[in-house]
Amino acid sequence: MASPGMRVAEWIFPHRGPEPGLVVLTQRRVYILPTGQGLLFAATLGLLLIGSINYNLSLGYVLTFLLAGLGVVAMLHTWRNLAHLALRPGRASPVFAGEHAAFHVTLENHSGFERIAIGVSLAESTPAYADVAIEGAASVPVTVPALRRGYLRLGRFRVFTTYPLGLFRAWSNVELDEHCLIYPQPEPGNPPLPAASLVSGDGGAHGRGSEDFAGLRQYYPGDSLRHVAWKAFARGDQLLTKQFGGRAGSELWLDWELIPVSFTLEEKLSRLARWVLAAEEQGEFYGIRIPGRELAPASGSRHRDACLEALALFEAPGSR
Repeated sequence: MASPGMRVAEWIFPHRGPEPGLVVLTQRRVYILPTGQGLLFAATLGLLLIGSINYNLSLGYVLTFLLAGLGVVAMLHTWRNLAHLALRPGRASPVFAGEHAAFHVTLENHSGFERIAIGVSLAESTPAYADVAIEGAASVPVTVPALRRGYLRLGRFRVFTTYPLGLFRAWSNVELDEHCLIYPQPEPGNPPLPAASLVSGDGGAHGRGSEDFAGLRQYYPGDSLRHVAWKAFARGDQLLTKQFGGRAGSELWLDWELIPVSFTLEEKLSRLARWVLAAEEQGEFYGIRIPGRELAPASGSRHRDACLEALALFEAPGSR
């Protein structure tokens, strides 16, 4: 059972869960309290007021109430600097387990004044700051350790500001519907690739036949760098890719069954991830076989990413 303090905190700062799309920090979502400097400032004002009353100092009253008015104006500007700010999830590129996922939170300012020194922090991480121009936007990076494969959510983070004087801190807790795909951590070292198998009759169809040069075609992103016509490119021509014909080509299957049975589930996925990276680097025409799924042989960055995604989201049969 939750303690009374936890229930009060949940009532004051309710957990909303992941919020899709654009999130606007309305008045009810922005909280403000004095900082340590603000408390010291208030204590100083108290001492000035006591001294002014004790010694009947007219100028002391003037100074005290002038500084108090300055503090009230600073509180208003601190709250206004955050209120009605809009947040939108950015794009997080996939990374390997053991690395840091880089999320991006987009801050959008649809008001008629600039937002200064807006901070974004997650748990105990170092805050990142950004200024947001009038009718502008700014992207703030938030890094999270990627400890395991699969989807990693950004989670609940805090948007805050102490502008302009640092006497008050306004903040809001937000959880955007943003996630990052985490690939399995590749096995250390360079385990040898399985032996490639020969296929007949369709080498020309794949552009991977190994016997006869069949000509050149336009380069497409993802083509193997081993088949780029570098000499033609050096002569000033456009980037072209070599095509080969012939009756024989090779296919490399990265098969789950080729990994020793003594390996754990994560170790097998780690081995397959390393094989995928090595096969792509060597320009191989490769496919993968894992329980319940098979990706036909191909090459290029898109195929590599598709293979790594299949490994990242793999669930062993019977695990549910």
